[in-house]
Amino acid sequence: MISIITVNFKQRDVTIDLLRSIQENRPDEAIEVVIVDNGSEVDYGVDFREVMPDVVYVRSERNLGFAGGNNLGITHAKGDYLLFLNNDTEITEDLIVRLKKELDDHPEAGLVSPLLLYHEDKDLIQYAGYGKINYFTGRNSAGGSKEINQGQYDRVCEETAYCHGAAMMCRRRDLDCVGLMDERYFLYYEELDWGEKFRRAGLKCWFCGAAHVYHKESVSVGKETPIKTYFMARNRMLFIRKNAGWLAIGCFSLFFLLIASTKQALVYIAKRRFDLIKWHYKGVWWNMTHATDSYDLGFKLIR
Repeated sequence: MISIITVNFKQRDVTIDLLRSIQENRPDEAIEVVIVDNGSEVDYGVDFREVMPDVVYVRSERNLGFAGGNNLGITHAKGDYLLFLNNDTEITEDLIVRLKKELDDHPEAGLVSPLLLYHEDKDLIQYAGYGKINYFTGRNSAGGSKEINQGQYDRVCEETAYCHGAAMMCRRRDLDCVGLMDERYFLYYEELDWGEKFRRAGLKCWFCGAAHVYHKESVSVGKETPIKTYFMARNRMLFIRKNAGWLAIGCFSLFFLLIASTKQALVYIAKRRFDLIKWHYKGVWWNMTHATDSYDLGFKLIR
């Protein structure tokens, strides 16, 4: 069985669109769909079952974030393969079968992601693989970003540095040695950290260009919001602190505090988004005051 896991956060209609796309492109193989309703104030189970009667609906009164929501979904899923989809995606024909085949054909691959295209411009590529993050700057390259899709990745099936959290599949058995997503991230960078965990377990991240997903980018959080600003700054530092060596952590910290953060503040000033400066530095400050515990200000902000 293949379990599809998605996390909903106050976006009933967007999640229903995803369910419809799964119904329209449902493979012959057995699948189940698990919806984790994060921070749920309303029970949408009836609405979701009108579209997909056999959906597994898991309601969480507390917002667990992307990582926590997916981890909760894993505990309710029964499949041997787990496909994680953002609720703001829509799938295409053969996507599920193609991703499963990549894992079957490549036992060294632990995670696999498809080609991501922007939903509002279905010929524009968002993701075609990632480059390795430079531990000294916290930056990496994004393959195919903003290219016009002309089929140039249709035959590309190869290792990539990281998979994309909007759409990725793994085998359940690999989680025994890899573990679940780190819930300290809450939002952003959790799939990159997960990719590092797969790599340390001797497995590769994989990209399959023949499989396509349409992504309604930024529907879940929005562009240039306090939430996004806070977690991007916070988790960029957390990722380096967790995965790099001491020399790289020291160099990155100096670079991020003295150069990257100053540049980001100037960008916000130019855009007259003075409110975001505060949230960027709150994300930085979290790393100064939190070593291992998972509680942080972002939980208060997003509830």
